[in-house]
Amino acid sequence: MEPNTLIISPKTKVLQLIEAYPQLEEVLINYVPAFSKLRNPILRRTVAKIATLQQAAIIGNVKIEDLINLLRKEVGQDFVSISSETNYVTTQPGWFDANAVKHEIDIRKMLDAGEQPVNLVLADLNQLPAGEIYRVIAPFLPAPLIDKATSLNINHWINKEADDQYTICFMKK
Repeated sequence: MEPNTLIISPKTKVLQLIEAYPQLEEVLINYVPAFSKLRNPILRRTVAKIATLQQAAIIGNVKIEDLINLLRKEVGQDFVSISSETNYVTTQPGWFDANAVKHEIDIRKMLDAGEQPVNLVLADLNQLPAGEIYRVIAPFLPAPLIDKATSLNINHWINKEADDQYTICFMKK
């Protein structure tokens, strides 16, 4: 992609953005310190490749409209109005039963090692028997994983345990 031809939107991939506008990497990191992980070459090739700015805003706990307009301003694009609605389930659903949690993965160590857990978790979810819950422990909201699981008709529930720990429970619909 030629530099300066990318129109910045919520669907823009993070890697796409920083390849088209390298100067925006520092803008992202300064706006949301959690984005400093973009400096890790492995995470840059994995998470940044699949995460959209919409998902990055969720991960960074910032308003998508503010993030997009900050980035657009930096490269001379017009401001836009964006809805920040998400379909993430953050209140305990009726299907949740702690006794049904049969599978659990803590992806923090994988991410620290520069590994991308999305494919592993999705493969596990595809094999998940009906009525069983798969729990993921993550250091941030893994929006790309949740979005992909939702597209596969898998329910989720997000429980924020601390600023750097999320528990996401998945169950097939």
